[in-house]
Amino acid sequence: MSAEWHDNSPIYRQLKAKVVGMMLDGVLQSGDALPSVRQVAADYQLNPITVSRAYQELVDDALVEKRRGLGMYVLEGARDKLLASERERFLREEWPAVLERITRLGLDMQQLLLASRQNDAEGENA
Repeated sequence: MSAEWHDNSPIYRQLKAKVVGMMLDGVLQSGDALPSVRQVAADYQLNPITVSRAYQELVDDALVEKRRGLGMYVLEGARDKLLASERERFLREEWPAVLERITRLGLDMQQLLLASRQNDAEGENA
């Protein structure tokens, strides 16, 4: 996790988003322990209450569980649950704007696929 925080949302939400990103990217998998509240607070110079609040939201979202005396662990199926909700949110909130922009620019599927392949090739050569 990077320690870069911005002012447009509370730090606990940003921290939660970083942990969610790690789950989506497969860095944190089912059964993995989250770093301790104390460790995250020390590493990123955060108040432990801020870290606890982020972790509690993950518990409330049924993505992690508290194991008394052991810490927080990623629940089985958390990544699948996140993928489903993120895909739904993307299609509902972001895709309409992307589609509108594609239409406005007069792009077609062939052009988009060609551009995607070119970007992939450039990424492999970097």
